[in-house]
Amino acid sequence: MGILDEDVRRVREATDLVELAREHVALRKVGRRWSGLCPFHNEKSPSFTINPEMGAYYCFGCQARGDAISFIREVEHLDFVGAVERLAANAGIQLRYDDANFSKERQRRQRLHEAVAAAIAFYHERLLTGDDGGLARRYLRSRGFDGDAARQFQLGYSPDGWDVVARHLQAQKFSREDLSDANLAFTNRANKMQDVFRGRLMFPIWDARGDAVGFGARTLSGEDGPKYKNTAETPIYRKSSLLYGLNWAKGEIVARGNVVICEGYTDVMAFHLAGVPQAVATCGTALADDHFVLLKNLARNITLAYDADAAGQAAAERCYTWEQRFEVQFQVADLPTGRDPGELWPAERDLISKSVEAVTPFLQFRLDRLLASSDTTTIEARARAANAAVEMIAAHPSDFVRDEYVMRAASALRLENVQRLRDEVDKVRKGGSASLGARRTANPNHAGEEQQRPYDRREIDALRWVVQAPHLVGQHVDLSVFSDPRLREAFELLFTSDSFDDAVARGDDRTVALLQRLAVEDTSVGSDKAEEVAKRVIVNAIEASSLRLLQSMLRASDIRSVEVKQLLDALVRERDLSNWDLAVPLADELVAWLASSETGVEPSDGPSGGTE
Repeated sequence: MGILDEDVRRVREATDLVELAREHVALRKVGRRWSGLCPFHNEKSPSFTINPEMGAYYCFGCQARGDAISFIREVEHLDFVGAVERLAANAGIQLRYDDANFSKERQRRQRLHEAVAAAIAFYHERLLTGDDGGLARRYLRSRGFDGDAARQFQLGYSPDGWDVVARHLQAQKFSREDLSDANLAFTNRANKMQDVFRGRLMFPIWDARGDAVGFGARTLSGEDGPKYKNTAETPIYRKSSLLYGLNWAKGEIVARGNVVICEGYTDVMAFHLAGVPQAVATCGTALADDHFVLLKNLARNITLAYDADAAGQAAAERCYTWEQRFEVQFQVADLPTGRDPGELWPAERDLISKSVEAVTPFLQFRLDRLLASSDTTTIEARARAANAAVEMIAAHPSDFVRDEYVMRAASALRLENVQRLRDEVDKVRKGGSASLGARRTANPNHAGEEQQRPYDRREIDALRWVVQAPHLVGQHVDLSVFSDPRLREAFELLFTSDSFDDAVARGDDRTVALLQRLAVEDTSVGSDKAEEVAKRVIVNAIEASSLRLLQSMLRASDIRSVEVKQLLDALVRERDLSNWDLAVPLADELVAWLASSETGVEPSDGPSGGTE
């Protein structure tokens, strides 16, 4: 079932394998053959060879071999039909299928691509010539982007009317189902089509093949609502496997052996206009495995063009995992602290291009930032900086790399006992906490006790947010989330007190000391991303507690463990995609199970209660 054999042969014969491979591999001619670094394995000396007359390739290093169809299947991770369709589109060949249902599904996807492409054209023209596009044009000019930039990136403007684009596309013979399935419009309560995007600056998004799939849309008013709104998941739009700008950047990424990953659409524009055409950005989501499935065959060097510290330790651990799994190398662009490429354009365009020339390995960047901001004037201050450095270094999986950075940190902090630092790193990797120069508490009755018994980092993070931002996390956290008896005591004290001051007045010395310490530790509660960080803290803490519950249920052969496992698997999936708005309700359901495990009362359909 699939494409007729005759059409497959026509596509194969019509495709120039050398030109196709050049989209992904830098090639040079050697006699009658073409040679380059293999896109299927990591190598330093070219072993990948193409015979253009036969339309065949072979790698003498990994023994990969095949024709144009197998090549495009491997490098773009397509199935056979998808690969043939991709090449047929390039060659202008109309394919025929031997199964009507199969053909219908493929034609349906193509129709959605066409609908999105028609919307791109409509929005683009509205931005360039429409009277109502003036606000969007003024915004772009305020960011240093002129009409040529708008045309280069095919930017658009979505009118503020209820159904402007819906009526336009229906006039072009697109059906209601087309518009709904492409997430361009929806049926409202009056049974009329209503536009999804209204009054926004539109950034069209294409997939790696160059097919139109969706939009990122920025609000231009100060009204409530998200600043950016992306196309919802559709049959052709999956944000976890899309990178904005990859359709333009793909060839340059291959040629330069490097990809620059930004946070926003205007950052990509600024890089491209500043002479760095290998820049891409995620589409309203965090980096995920699927992104590296796309990138690993294009380039092995990944440059992060945003503040790597902002992602924190969890992001660092994911980067190290990706380095090992996909054989890539992360580095950080040398951007001015606190400023993104879009803010540097156009007044400081030289800094944009220079930032990717002066890159720093990921761990070095984070460690250098830590050491530069640390107080080293006293022994105690250097010990605190050393503890932070130890936690950071311990996350790296390589023994050799860790040891190199241990010596770097010891030198910067003027610590003579390098072996002590190594021992601390080993302790952290085994689940402990760094304790160099453990601070004394003001109360001699429990001096040093908190340092000697490390907390689960996820639980202490959750309690810190309960202390500082109960309005963000309190309704999601229950006593049952905490396994450590000291944290349970502190949470229960907060929960039964009218205020933080009341809790401090009522608690014992040890619990009060813990609460007061948590009250002053940095959570960046006042930042723009406080709500997102709070959701991450909630999900991480409840995931850990739920895993312990599941293990306990499995040991007891509790048949209800199936339900808990399904919820936990869903939570982990949404967390990995950074879909926090979907992960938190799942966490609430798991809290109900956690609470029931302690009370013996079956969980209800709703989430459990917590602090207000």
